[in-house]
Amino acid sequence: MKSKYFVIAVGLVLALLLGSFAATAQDFAEIAPGVARHETLILENPEGRIADPDRFNRWAPGGGASTGLQQLALDALWFVDPNAGIDGEPWNNALAAEGPIYNEDFTQMTVNLREGIFWSDGVPFTAADVVFTVETLRANPGMSYHNQLALLVDEVYATDDYTVVFDLTRSNSRFHAMFTVRWAAMFIMPKHIWEVVDDPLAFDFNPPVSLGPYVLKDFDPTGHWFLWERREDWERTSLGMQYGMPAPKYALYTAPGPADQRVMAQANQNLDVIHDLSPEGVQAVISRNPTSRGWFEGFPWAHPDPTLPAVIINHEVEPLGDNEVRWALQLAIDIAGVSMASYSGAATVSALHAPPTGMYKEWYFDPMEDWLLNYTIELAGEQYQPYNPDATLAIANMVRPSLGDQVPTDEAEIKKALGYGWWNYDTDMAEKILLDKGFTRNRQGNWLLPDGTPWTIDILCMGASNPTMTRVATMIAEQWTRFGVPSEAVVSDQLWNRMNYGDFETAIAWSIETWGGHHDFFFFLESWHSDFWRTSGELASGTNRMRWQHPELDRIIDEIRGIDFDDPRGFELGMDFLKLAVEETPLIPLMSYNVFAVTDWYFWEGFPTSDNPYANPVANWSNTRFMFPMLRPTGRQ
Repeated sequence: MKSKYFVIAVGLVLALLLGSFAATAQDFAEIAPGVARHETLILENPEGRIADPDRFNRWAPGGGASTGLQQLALDALWFVDPNAGIDGEPWNNALAAEGPIYNEDFTQMTVNLREGIFWSDGVPFTAADVVFTVETLRANPGMSYHNQLALLVDEVYATDDYTVVFDLTRSNSRFHAMFTVRWAAMFIMPKHIWEVVDDPLAFDFNPPVSLGPYVLKDFDPTGHWFLWERREDWERTSLGMQYGMPAPKYALYTAPGPADQRVMAQANQNLDVIHDLSPEGVQAVISRNPTSRGWFEGFPWAHPDPTLPAVIINHEVEPLGDNEVRWALQLAIDIAGVSMASYSGAATVSALHAPPTGMYKEWYFDPMEDWLLNYTIELAGEQYQPYNPDATLAIANMVRPSLGDQVPTDEAEIKKALGYGWWNYDTDMAEKILLDKGFTRNRQGNWLLPDGTPWTIDILCMGASNPTMTRVATMIAEQWTRFGVPSEAVVSDQLWNRMNYGDFETAIAWSIETWGGHHDFFFFLESWHSDFWRTSGELASGTNRMRWQHPELDRIIDEIRGIDFDDPRGFELGMDFLKLAVEETPLIPLMSYNVFAVTDWYFWEGFPTSDNPYANPVANWSNTRFMFPMLRPTGRQ
């Protein structure tokens, strides 16, 4: 009956979405009079309406990041795309002419800059801009990267117009990370504009002087849209130098409203890039508009971002500090049910503590599959093999009756789309573990702690602000309750703050975000070192919201600190971390953060896809700038 009602519910959603096509969004001609639609790429700004639209100060609070500002007008020293990258190279030397150059003990970093780049007002970009940016951020608390720069930088200086040297306070082989865009990073300021500003925190930087290939043409004073125009001297930017002229003459970032309005807008060719939808919304727009497609051409449609939603577990709340208890909870989760409840089966699941996206499948998931197949752990005094390699094949079989040929049948394609295996759904073994630990059941079949008190679990979730993750929490609460641990999904608009201060038992969120396009785990791992450990009640340092400590973890992090960013040893240390995390279960990995971005190929073709994964299509990422020179007009007017 559940599957029947699920199909009926999906049908009602589709009918409601399709029925709304009679309405029209604000007409493009009203927003941009005199601008040709076929010369314009229209993208959703997922931030929605910007409350202070005239603020373009990306280095201080306020304004909007996804208005085209960080995608088209700002630039950084380096980029790492979470996918394969143009020409198969995710790393991109942008304002820098080459990668960072360290001395032998990583206490000094030298940056050689790309020559011939100009600000949009005709002023050359030089080392003085980089030095000024670092000194300004370091000197002003409240500005981005202030704390890191104040802690790590002893001195920054230019040895000539295109060479910058950083003397560091201590060895740091990953200092360049804050200058390297994953989603965003430290963007460089125009010194000639900011040096006369009295209060850098209050300065709006309006109009923004651009270092990228587009300049601001106009914006809505109520914050609904931002229109950018390609610079006449686009070739004097890092993107133009490397990849040629960006094809769209104009780019319009707009807030098209709720899901039905986004579907409607794209079906009417008024929205080329939808940032995100539900799986049902994707089906609605694709059924209406033959030129729409997701990252995958069919199921599961979505782009898997390099972020790992998981069950975050507070180790300082008993009995969750016991690794075997965490294993029992993991084995009491049916990942197929979680996938169906959250993404209608379109989740990309992960048994490893890394998102199965970008290059990580090739770097870690493929090499570790045999290890997982043979992995044995002692639980409840037994040698036990917990890995289920067919977990995603089962999910594919569950959705195939309703989606038919859209669901791949080839095992390799299924794993590419839905991930590899996951852990056994084995409540018998979970029960053995708890009994071995001294737990008992009451007359209702619910578990009692070893001291005889009832065991219940709250699972914090985000509620309406993230309904997909809330559905994950609700399903896991249902499964744990069925296992005998009464659990409840608790909505909190202070979820991140509560996790940061240890005011929680479990939560559905993420503590693992990776580069995606580079094998290094230090992006999130550094703050998991015991040097940075903070007890509950204190603000967590970085992303160790679990309060996990382990000497082997410290050993891995210490060794990563002492090797070059591209050292092949990094792969081995990454696998050491993943094996340790499997053993210790500091959190329960679930899936990548799938974003149901949909692109319309009516006016433009050549968007990145799973078949041509040269960039991230998700509109708020700064990396989407790499789409612009790769797109081509279709010739439709």
